[in-house]
Amino acid sequence: MGKLEVINPRTGQADHAIVPATREDVAAKASALRAAQPAWEAMGVGGRCGVMARWLQAVKARAADIGEADAHDTGGCHTSYLQGFITMGNVGGWLEDAPRAFAALEYDAMSPSMPTVRVQSQVVAYPLVGVISPWNAPLMLALLDAVPALFAGCAVLLKPSEITPRVIEVLFETVREVPELAAVFDYVTGAGDVGQAVIGEADTICFTGSVPTGRKVAVACAERLIPCHLELGGKDPCIVTETADLERAATAVLRGAVYATGQVCYSVERVYVHQVIHDAFVEKLVAKAAEVRLNTDNPRAGHIGPFTHGPQADIVAAHIADAVAKGAKVECGGAVEEIDGGRYLRPTVLTGVTHDMAIMQDETFGPTIPVMAYADTEDAIRLANDTQFGLTASVIAGTAEEAEAIGRRLNAGGIFLQDTFLTFAKMRTFGSDSFGWSGHGAPRIGPESLRRFLRRKSLLTQTGAVADIRDDHHLGKGA
Repeated sequence: MGKLEVINPRTGQADHAIVPATREDVAAKASALRAAQPAWEAMGVGGRCGVMARWLQAVKARAADIGEADAHDTGGCHTSYLQGFITMGNVGGWLEDAPRAFAALEYDAMSPSMPTVRVQSQVVAYPLVGVISPWNAPLMLALLDAVPALFAGCAVLLKPSEITPRVIEVLFETVREVPELAAVFDYVTGAGDVGQAVIGEADTICFTGSVPTGRKVAVACAERLIPCHLELGGKDPCIVTETADLERAATAVLRGAVYATGQVCYSVERVYVHQVIHDAFVEKLVAKAAEVRLNTDNPRAGHIGPFTHGPQADIVAAHIADAVAKGAKVECGGAVEEIDGGRYLRPTVLTGVTHDMAIMQDETFGPTIPVMAYADTEDAIRLANDTQFGLTASVIAGTAEEAEAIGRRLNAGGIFLQDTFLTFAKMRTFGSDSFGWSGHGAPRIGPESLRRFLRRKSLLTQTGAVADIRDDHHLGKGA
């Protein structure tokens, strides 16, 4: 099979290539991982923590290289350069949380319904977890699933996006420094057909990507009767109330909408502002947006970079064009620019938007900020909940109490109050579910997310006399 060229998002030119795995390649790697997994699980969580601690040191030594590779893949943004350190935080966090997560699943007591029966728990890892990760935040979103699966005792076969494979190659240089880990953690490269092959080999699947592809993954897993965990993006709203501090609100909305060029699943994609302050809010937002710089001259400078996947710019442009054709006004930005081969869009604020526009219904995944006025709280909640998605939502109000009262009525798994973009704050606390099209399966954040990769067994021991069927007809007499 021929090589697949990989495009540099800053130049629009191919500067890397991968060799797609064949179905036989995937099957061979899956077989090797399965063969090594029983010994990995038999180490127990303490033994695995020891191995993962050594990997943490290997990652630490290459943290800067990992960040550079991630930035090369994505076009460069502040978070990309931190990916090595974010990986260290991920692994280090599980070194503390994994033992507690296993302890929480332990049970050993006499049955409350049959007092002579001892009930004991056992957890068994899925032998092989398949992780299919996206082109945005390519390392972070791959390891969000792979790391807890490894701590759980599973082997993991990763299929990164063919658009952003460079950082995975660097990561696995660190994996190979730890032989016990390398035996149970591997990857394959290629397009959708390679992902299909991974689904055909794994015992459970974690997929992050678009709704259309997520549907296909779900169907393929259903045909094999294996579980899947899907993270499918959002159309995340932000409500700004009449009492909100406009400076705070505009600052939070701008960052939440355009950080990483808006290519984050929980980016703010719809903004609802009370009609009394709508114009003043838009004025502040546009002024702040004008100060956001593209990083065309230096990936470490500026505030937002190019579209990681060039064709995504066409989707964003189509959403803007649809909105304008239906009466929306572009207050700033609005045109995709090609600069030195990269495709960029400056922060784009739109007003006069309505819910019959794609930019208010479909995931845009770009630095766009459509702003819509609302009449009262009930109107704001209705508009925010008028979506098929339900990943996150934000509320900025005069007080935290006012924001919380509204947030409790929004249909989304993560509710950010008095700010936007707060997902990282809940990483090691507890998980949340996705609503609607935003996802399917158990939470992928928090100590409980490790539970996704374990099957629970119960061992029941009769410590008293066994029941005699010849005495069954006496049951209930004399009661």
